[in-house]
Amino acid sequence: MKKFKKPASLILALCLVFALAVSACADNNITASGGSGTTPVSLSSTTDGSSGGDPAGTAMNVTVPTSLPMTMSQDGDVLTADNCRITNNSYGAVRVASVSISAAEGWNLTAFGDKASLAGEKVDSNKLGFALSIGGGAQVATASDEATQSLITAPIEGCYMTGAGDSSRNSVGIDYDAIVTPLSSAVTAATVASVVFVIEWDTVA
Repeated sequence: MKKFKKPASLILALCLVFALAVSACADNNITASGGSGTTPVSLSSTTDGSSGGDPAGTAMNVTVPTSLPMTMSQDGDVLTADNCRITNNSYGAVRVASVSISAAEGWNLTAFGDKASLAGEKVDSNKLGFALSIGGGAQVATASDEATQSLITAPIEGCYMTGAGDSSRNSVGIDYDAIVTPLSSAVTAATVASVVFVIEWDTVA
């Protein structure tokens, strides 16, 4: 029995290969003049684009800012960066699904508005009012003293980006502003809050 083990395995393997080949390349026979044959067009998506690759959808590759820096003058005016962007490096279109902000330890969120609204706050209250807009869309802002607040709960105008093939629309700017309570001493690059951007595919549904 041992003598026939290898040939038997080889025959089974060859049968499997031929079966797959027939399945992939079977012909539709047209046996009469004017007859027709229907041939389906099939698609498989894989990691490397080969028929033997691991099944996978399109890869997502989106960059968001590593920081949203701010500086505050001695008069309380806040200056923010003007070059912060979200860039879609993926083949497919994406959108910003939601944005939220959370106060850092030792800091508190407050409603965004004119800095004069903080005039009655004690120095070193460590309160931050924050606002942003994405892609020139509507401004959204903190509205209370809750530690974590939703700024965008569903995609709005400005949140949509094309795939990387369209370099004119695959990136959106982030404009932001803030008010901060007075500080009795200098701070340098202190983390006062964290903004979470949730990105998703811009699907049909």
